[in-house]
Amino acid sequence: MLACGLGIAAPAAAQIGSERYSAIVVDARNGTTLVAASPDERRYPASLTKMMTAYMAFEALRDGRITLSTPVPVSYSAASMAPSKLGLTPGTTLTVEEAILALVTKSANDAAAALGELLGGGSEDRFAQMMTLRARSLGMRNTTFRNASGLPDIEQVSTARDMAVLGQHLVHDFPDRYAYFSTPNFVFRGRTLWNHNRLLQEYDGADGIKTGYVDDSGFNLVASAQRDGVRLVAAVFGGRTGRERDRHMMALLDQGFTSVGVAPREMLVARRATPGLLASAHAASLARTSARASAAPRVVTTRVAGRATARLVRGPASRAAPAPGLAAGRGIDQRSSLLRMTSTPTARQPVRLEQGDTSSRVSLPAQRRPAAAAKVTDKPAGKPAGKPVKTAGNGRRSG
Repeated sequence: MLACGLGIAAPAAAQIGSERYSAIVVDARNGTTLVAASPDERRYPASLTKMMTAYMAFEALRDGRITLSTPVPVSYSAASMAPSKLGLTPGTTLTVEEAILALVTKSANDAAAALGELLGGGSEDRFAQMMTLRARSLGMRNTTFRNASGLPDIEQVSTARDMAVLGQHLVHDFPDRYAYFSTPNFVFRGRTLWNHNRLLQEYDGADGIKTGYVDDSGFNLVASAQRDGVRLVAAVFGGRTGRERDRHMMALLDQGFTSVGVAPREMLVARRATPGLLASAHAASLARTSARASAAPRVVTTRVAGRATARLVRGPASRAAPAPGLAAGRGIDQRSSLLRMTSTPTARQPVRLEQGDTSSRVSLPAQRRPAAAAKVTDKPAGKPAGKPVKTAGNGRRSG
């Protein structure tokens, strides 16, 4: 067990430095690994899975198999997915673009399942196999997908390195679609859905990608940031809280930028009127603040004659710059330096609830499993730490 800035990791708790922790930072220009800690250890990806679902949707859009306005039918199976969800009703539809926006903001499991069924010819299990095969072709050698959402499945595993590879492909393969991952919010049928990725407001240069959480993985994040023409893609698995994960990711990105000669900058914290949206950011110990103006875009979807249209609306947002982050080190696989970069809070800070962001478990129906005939046979050997318990009482959470 490893000691870190937040104390000794408890065996049952997923946190930085625990057996569930892994991380990597890569230079997206050439794939060079800048920082790494257990990057090839298998972990449960949780809602990072939706990055692959989005990638498959982007490919279908590029190939003309679907359009942004293509209706996505909502089956009973998709509607029954555990939260986080849109609360879709069986027999209704949403558009492909609405489904994509729901994945990257709300991390909606019902929208992910419905989109997976559409792309899988009516079967989410078949789509999961398509995801796995495509992932292997992208170089994600230690990844197996079993559903489109990231809800718990003992055979659904990935690694920090594989998820960083996927992040790079999303940036490079679909530069026109990647911007969806920087959507701060969008309006779906009268409700405003906010993006779970707080780095978009808190870290200078961050422009995506995706958060993830299930009970058995802890808090995961793949993030991309660009400064002075240098783009980094980083992955962190196993945070104890969303706040800890975010702080650690920012420290890793700082270390990565420093290692390639990009001068460090101050973090940015956006203030929003929505109660509790960034409560943890404002409750943190900030040595000094200064007001800034920004024009943070938000995506608003309107329906005209039954057709949904998304548009960017820019509005002012006030920002504050906290004290500069900790100095970053250099090198690869510097586990001790990575762990030191997480500061010790004086008290546990409140965190904004995101998908499954709670330590309590709920009793939900047993997870669906792929048909035996559809399984990929070259699944990775061994399982990550903290296997999900495949029972009717297993908490199916994802974020």
